[in-house]
Amino acid sequence: MKLSHLSETLIGSEIVKLGGEIREKIRQGAKIYNFTVGDFDPAVFPIPRELEDAIVDAYRRHFTNYPAAEGNLDLRESIKSFTHDTEGLDYALPEILVASGGRPLIYSVFRAICDEGDKVIYAVPSWNNNHYTHFVSGEHIVIEATAETNFMPTADAIRPYVQEATLIALCSPQNPTGTTFRKEDLEAICDLVIEENKRRPEGAKKLYVMYDQMYWHLTYGDIRHYNPVSLRPEMRGYTIFIDAISKVFAATGVRVGWSFGPEKIIAKMKAILTHIGAWAPMAEQKAVAKYLANRDAITQYLAHFKKEVEERLRRIYEGFVSLREKGYSVDAIAPEAAIYLTIKLDLAGKTTADGKKLENQSEVTDYILNEASLAVVPFYAFGAGKNNPWYRLSVGTCRKEEIGEMFARLEEALSRLK
Repeated sequence: MKLSHLSETLIGSEIVKLGGEIREKIRQGAKIYNFTVGDFDPAVFPIPRELEDAIVDAYRRHFTNYPAAEGNLDLRESIKSFTHDTEGLDYALPEILVASGGRPLIYSVFRAICDEGDKVIYAVPSWNNNHYTHFVSGEHIVIEATAETNFMPTADAIRPYVQEATLIALCSPQNPTGTTFRKEDLEAICDLVIEENKRRPEGAKKLYVMYDQMYWHLTYGDIRHYNPVSLRPEMRGYTIFIDAISKVFAATGVRVGWSFGPEKIIAKMKAILTHIGAWAPMAEQKAVAKYLANRDAITQYLAHFKKEVEERLRRIYEGFVSLREKGYSVDAIAPEAAIYLTIKLDLAGKTTADGKKLENQSEVTDYILNEASLAVVPFYAFGAGKNNPWYRLSVGTCRKEEIGEMFARLEEALSRLK
C-alpha cells in the first residue's frame, strides 16, 4: 500500500517501543520501577483541588460548546496577567494563542515559519524537534550537546549555522535533561540571533527562536529561569514562547497550553490550528482562566508540589552518586529543574553473569530493565548518538517508598557485571 512520503518516512519512537515492553512485563506480573514517562501518577501528584473543582463546575454550567479559535477572551486575559506577574513579560491579547497543550502550538510554530528545505537548528538530546522538522520537510541542523555544558546548546555550537537557518528550537528547563540555561549562555545565543537578523536584508526571512519553557516554574535550589525577551528586549520580535499548565500543575491530561510572541506569527499559527481544530476544551479553558487568577492557591500548590518532586530527584541523585563512589560505572547530574534527572549507565562492553557481552547501549537498556526492573529512557531516544550512555529518569510516577528497593535491585544487577 503506497501512502504519503511523510507517513512512509516517519521515524519510529524508541520511547513508544520501550513503553510497550514495559506494559507487557507489567501485564505478566513483573514489578517494574518505571521512570520513563514524562507524566504524573494522579494518585501521587494530583492536580490542584481548586482547578479540579473549577473544571467540574464549568461542565455543570454546560460550557461544552466550541471555544474561540484563539482561546477564550477570559483565559487569554488571565494568561496575560499571569505572565506579567510571574515573568515580567507584557504581551497584548492578539499576541497570545491558546491550544490543547504545547504540542499543537509547537507544530504550528514550525508550520508558520518554516518552508521545505529551511534549516532548523536544535540540540540533542531534546524532545521531538527531529519529528517536527521532518513534518515541515526542513533540513536538520543537529548539535549534540554534552555533559560538559549540562546538555544545553551553546552560542559557539550554534554560530557556524545561523546564516542560513530559519528557526532555532530551544527548551529550558530542558526535556529530557532537567537542566537549564545559565544567564550568560542564553544571552550569548540571543546576541547571535540579533546580530544575524541585522545582517539580513530588508524583506528576507528572519531567524526565529521557539522557546519552550513548559517546566519553567519547576526550578530547585539556586537555579533561576531565564528567557530571551527579558534578557534582550530586542528578541521580542524573534521569539515565540511555548507554555502550558501540563507540567507546572501536574495537569498533562487537562490539555490547556498557550503561546505568545509576535502578533503576525501568532495570527498565522491561529489560522493553521483553526483548520486542525486543536483547541483546548471550553470547560477547561473556563477553569484555567479562573485558577490562574488565584495566586494564593497557586503559591500554596507549588510550594508542596516542588518540594515533593525535588525530594525524589535529590534522593535518586544521591543514590547514583553513592553507587559511583562504590566503583560502579554510573553517574548523575545534580537536579536543577523539571521532573527529570540525567543519569549515566556506562555499561557497554561489560559482560553479564551468563557470559553475554553488552555490545551497545540498547543492550544496556535491556539489561537494566530485565535484571534490575529499572525502566529509564536512553538519550538516543531523544536524537543523541546510539552509543550515548546517558538517560532520562522521570519522577512523575515515583513513590518515595520504592526508591530504596529500586537501588537495591540496581546495585545487585550492577554487581553481576564484569
